[in-house]
Amino acid sequence: MAAYKMSPDTLSVFVQGVDENTPLVAVNADVSRNPASTIKLLTTLMSLEVLGPAFTWKTEAYLGGDLDDGTLDGDLFLKGYGDPYMVIERYWLFLRQMRQRGLVRIDGDLVIDDSFFDIQADDTSAFDGQPQRVYNVLPNAFLVNFQAVEFSFTPNPLISGVTIFPDPNPVNLEINNLLRLTGGNCRGFQNGIAFKLTDTPEKNRVTFSGRYRSGCPEYHLTRAVLQAPTYAYGVFESLWLNMGAELTGGLRVGPVPGDVEPFVVVESPPLAEIVRSVNKWSNNVMARHLFLTMGAEYLGPPATVGKGRKAAAAYLAEKGLNFPELRIDNGAGLSRSTRITAANLGRVLLTAHDSMYSAEFIASLPLAGLDGTLRKRFLNEGLTGHMHLKTGRLSGVFAMAGYIRARSGREYVVVAIQNHTDAHRGPGEELQSEFLRWVYRQ
Repeated sequence: MAAYKMSPDTLSVFVQGVDENTPLVAVNADVSRNPASTIKLLTTLMSLEVLGPAFTWKTEAYLGGDLDDGTLDGDLFLKGYGDPYMVIERYWLFLRQMRQRGLVRIDGDLVIDDSFFDIQADDTSAFDGQPQRVYNVLPNAFLVNFQAVEFSFTPNPLISGVTIFPDPNPVNLEINNLLRLTGGNCRGFQNGIAFKLTDTPEKNRVTFSGRYRSGCPEYHLTRAVLQAPTYAYGVFESLWLNMGAELTGGLRVGPVPGDVEPFVVVESPPLAEIVRSVNKWSNNVMARHLFLTMGAEYLGPPATVGKGRKAAAAYLAEKGLNFPELRIDNGAGLSRSTRITAANLGRVLLTAHDSMYSAEFIASLPLAGLDGTLRKRFLNEGLTGHMHLKTGRLSGVFAMAGYIRARSGREYVVVAIQNHTDAHRGPGEELQSEFLRWVYRQ
């Protein structure tokens, strides 16, 4: 730390054997710090124990009129309950079930009911000024595919330009391709591609400009576009038309009538599978959906952040975990106000190790050198495969927390959190990586 000109006061570490009563190492372990995404360890553990590993989310479709010879004389209502994993493949299957039940033409609007979540319409650019980054997507009870579109860019000398392919391709997203193909080797940020999104109530326009060099291979750029309901509508119509079906109306957002039965109901994968995506890939909006769902299950719908915090407080009290410094905020760690000590995050991990769902929880963490956010770290060394570890990084924050099976056969809970101006840069990660190697040698 001295070599990197970092004060030891900026780092907290906590290490304890899973079968021990006292820590092996505890330095600044009771200092409250921002843990970044490692707070997801608490969110996912609570969700497993409060909701259960078999918990699923429903998504429903309702007919707002009579269905006669394939034609719906009225609106089609879609209601979400916070499914955090309604990816494009599952959305397609949802629509496919409607087609299989005889729905071909919708003579009305598509009405989306996202009222199960009651959250503030936050500014997605407020956190870091990057509103189109997928990690900044806000929760929504009818969230589809994380509101993300993957744009593929391919040099096309035949047209002296660049071909852009969006996946998926919402009908209400317009692409303005101003890219110029030039000679030379590939270089520059985003291969020289500039991205601009113009947001309107009905349709979004994405403009790509800049110089794309002919020496660049195919390039992929994923961005969050449109708002949750307009994205869900645009993708619905695109998929629906590709199925040979019709939709004559537009989009409305509103509640499902109280006197109708569901036409089609689909369920999400079980929570035990969901937490793997949350922790393996540090998915922020999925973690926020877990947090909101716990609140709704504890205090009833609609789900709010406040109810999620109360559910968390009740869980900790039931477990006898007193964390006076804890500020869990939104449950994802994408926050400047989240706080916990290294010792208390270590206690979360010790509690998880003794949980009846410990196998599901530990298996959800990235495995060093093999998968998730650790797939490229600790490759081809002793630590490969010996750590289930969650990482966290924000500007000025770097953290690692999880389990290490040492070469002696002992298993340790390990937490390292650094809050420092350059903690998120290379030196912070190098410092903590060396510390983890030391733990492995115990």
